[in-house]
Amino acid sequence: MKFKPTPRTPKNADGTPNTSAGARGPRTFTPTTRTGNPIVRGKQAAKTPPKDPNIIRLNRYVANAGVCSRREADLYISSGNVTVNGQVVTEMGYQVRIDDAVRFDGRLLNPIKREYILLNKPKDFPLTTRTESGARSATSLVGNASKSPLKPVGKMENKSMGLVLFTNDEALIKRLNKPKNGLKKIYQVTLSKPLKKSDLDAIAEGVLIEGIPQRVQEISYVDDKPKTEIGLEIWSSKHNMIPTLFEHLGYEIVALDRVYYAGLTKKDLPRGHWRPLTKQEVINLEMIQ
Repeated sequence: MKFKPTPRTPKNADGTPNTSAGARGPRTFTPTTRTGNPIVRGKQAAKTPPKDPNIIRLNRYVANAGVCSRREADLYISSGNVTVNGQVVTEMGYQVRIDDAVRFDGRLLNPIKREYILLNKPKDFPLTTRTESGARSATSLVGNASKSPLKPVGKMENKSMGLVLFTNDEALIKRLNKPKNGLKKIYQVTLSKPLKKSDLDAIAEGVLIEGIPQRVQEISYVDDKPKTEIGLEIWSSKHNMIPTLFEHLGYEIVALDRVYYAGLTKKDLPRGHWRPLTKQEVINLEMIQ
């Protein structure tokens, strides 16, 4: 923004300012914005009061609860589908507090936005707690992914690595942790010695351990890799099933990597990094009962 210099005030012979009608008086300039509002700087600038994090728009409250998008929430609100503390609210832009009782078609809503984070967990990172040596946890790796506390879905051994889903969606965690939910999981196993063909066939048929059959969906050698590299697909929710299976047959696991989990893959996700799930991925998970 450019300003012209202020002209000097004409003076009389004795040095006093000439304020006669013909004399040009001092001119002042007030910088303004494009809309014509004066720009106030320094101590005169009005401080914007901080927003109360416990107050949000009603459409955002409904959207955060996972009912629909904000735009769709506006339609439901105007149609009278939403109540706040027992009163129907149809006003656009209406604001509510986090602790208000908001209901959609009679169902009480939770305003905390649901977050879904996929982590490619490194080896020797416990899921939720620090080790005695002070090593970081997998949970700390996703600490900046959300303002809400996130929980891992299922379990994973410290020495294991690969895909772990973190979320604050308690209902989804409960569904995915059901023993018989049929979640497809694929692991790449590295053994200390080559796996015999007879042992591979035995695992494919099912191995009886302490009277309990341990079954996998598929097992095979990894293409173009040594016989120590094994691909294995399971649907079981038992997190220690694979180590138990190979140890029973006399094999030591060097590395155990979960490369596929419930339709989610490690594509473009380096070790130790995380990413939010896409909208379609969330929809796919929500279809699991």
